[in-house]
Amino acid sequence: MDDPPIDLHFVLFPLMAQGHLIPMVDLARILAQRGAMVTIITSPVNANRFKSVIGRAIEAKLNIRILELQLPLAEVGLPDGYENFDLLPSPADVLKMYSVMLLLEEPAEKMLRALSTPPSCIISDGHFPWTSDLAMRFNIPRLVFYGPGCFAFLCIHIMTNTNILDQIDSDSKYFVIPGLPDEIEVTKPQASTWGKGDSEETTDMFERMQIAEKASSGIVVNSFEELEPKYVEEFAKAKDKRVWCIGPVSLCNKSFQDIAERGNKVVVNKNDCLKWLDSREPASVVYVCLGSLWYASTEQAIELGLGLELSNTPFIWFVRETSDELERWLLEEGYEERIKDKGLMVRGWAPQILILSHQAIGGFVTHCGWNSTLEAICAGVTMVTWPHFAEQFLNERFIIDVLKIGVRIGAEVPVMYVLQDKSEVTIKRQNVKKAVKILMNNDEEGEARRNRAKALSIKAKRSMEEGGSSFLNMTLMIKGVTEEVAKNTNSIQDVYPI
Repeated sequence: MDDPPIDLHFVLFPLMAQGHLIPMVDLARILAQRGAMVTIITSPVNANRFKSVIGRAIEAKLNIRILELQLPLAEVGLPDGYENFDLLPSPADVLKMYSVMLLLEEPAEKMLRALSTPPSCIISDGHFPWTSDLAMRFNIPRLVFYGPGCFAFLCIHIMTNTNILDQIDSDSKYFVIPGLPDEIEVTKPQASTWGKGDSEETTDMFERMQIAEKASSGIVVNSFEELEPKYVEEFAKAKDKRVWCIGPVSLCNKSFQDIAERGNKVVVNKNDCLKWLDSREPASVVYVCLGSLWYASTEQAIELGLGLELSNTPFIWFVRETSDELERWLLEEGYEERIKDKGLMVRGWAPQILILSHQAIGGFVTHCGWNSTLEAICAGVTMVTWPHFAEQFLNERFIIDVLKIGVRIGAEVPVMYVLQDKSEVTIKRQNVKKAVKILMNNDEEGEARRNRAKALSIKAKRSMEEGGSSFLNMTLMIKGVTEEVAKNTNSIQDVYPI
């Protein structure tokens, strides 16, 4: 790619949640690899999670840095250190975090005005609508970055801009989402657990996001055109915006350390996990990891563990956090001793890309977060889908009905990541056993799923290579920003008088 005629300085504002932070950090590194200067603005706790990755990028002569913005936690009643959604213990605290996010406009503006190199463009998570006003005051473009792919966001756009949900009088009845290239059926709760309608605060936030999005110069999506061609086209039409699919951004991670530490430092010894996998037959192991924001109740975790045991399939199960009750059950029942020849239970953060890309992995039990979905696609691994909340039920439909590379576990009702009922069980052990066995079956249907997944993996990798669709889209995005900046040069000098 030809070097851009103007030196660009991108300022990135990632949401304080792992599913949003991780791809934004990858995006920052890709931009820096293209010759741009990049500044990531986030809080100290979140900055610490990827400092080592950014440190290695700086050592590789990439022009990238992190600026730490103190969150006004005390103003909304949150204790010090509660700087990420995965650290919040209650639903009330989720709303407090939204309030924190809306208080960041003034300190962020002060930070930008203190920069020695003026910003050329803001790329902001959609959950920071005030960055639109900030960009207007600096007379620079603002691009929106969202976590999910074009399929999920087209569904969300249709359901929030039509009265379709008002016409549904049952929470259990499935209905077809109108205006999609494929026939996609969901229930009302599955379709409405993203943003609008959860509460007065979240509805207000969602509406502000919509207004800010309309004022943006375009939308950046962590996806690739070959994965969802019809939905990329329809999404761009629906939004009447330029949409750049520039992913899967996880593929920018090349070194062992970058892959292993993507998102957070691994609590366990990653080499022990890989050594255990090395002892298994190719494509024989199911990897189980249900995301960074979901806390399973003790009873649900027990059902999952027993279902994996009953499946008689080798498995590696990452448990983000265990309760005293679960540890007591594990000890009293001798679960880990019982499964030691067949399974491995690991506590802590999973080096997910390393595991998914291991030849022993033959399937993935996932919560259908978009990062996890894309990472499985990149690895050519089929999935057991277990969505919990947000757009995850839409991602499940994409995996099952559009891509046809997964098996449903049977989740019907959204369950928030902070459980009100600590004994809640939505998926029984027999559901787990059945779904895993179907996924790992070597029958004709299972082989067809695996072949489709492998074909998508090849397309994903090609899209990020020079000349690939995502590589070219990144070129077009940079070119678009460069042209807009060139038009506004005089205005920028008004903000930063020379």
